[in-house]
Parts: sequence; structure tokens; C-alpha cells
Amino acid sequence: MTTEHPQWFTSSYSNNGGNCVEVARNLAVSRGVVPVRDSKDPSGPALAVPVVAFSSFIAGVKDGKLDA
Repeated sequence: MTTEHPQWFTSSYSNNGGNCVEVARNLAVSRGVVPVRDSKDPSGPALAVPVVAFSSFIAGVKDGKLDA
């Protein structure tokens, strides 16, 4: 049984206006997921995004593919 817990952090690019998400990348290797949650509701639900999907999302953001 594992006792590993998410270690949440908010991006340094966040302007701290309260509309942020937090991620816990420490579970990527051991569990194959990157948990994501709303920073305003830390006791609320979290999404468990598969590592491959999260990596694709980040690559799309960096490439500007998700610009409005």
C-alpha cells in the first residue's frame, strides 16, 4: 500500500487572482497521473489526468495551439 500524497503547487505564472489550478506532478511516475484541482476549493474534487494527456496539453499550450 502506498502512502504517497499529492504535493500541490500553483504555477509561478499565476497572477494570484484566485482563478488558478494546482497540479501535483509528484504522482506522475508512481501512479501515471497528474492530479489537477481548483485552488479555491482545495478539499473539493481533483481530476486525475493521465501523464501522456497532460504532456500533450502542456505542449499545445507552449506551441500556442490553444490560444483564443
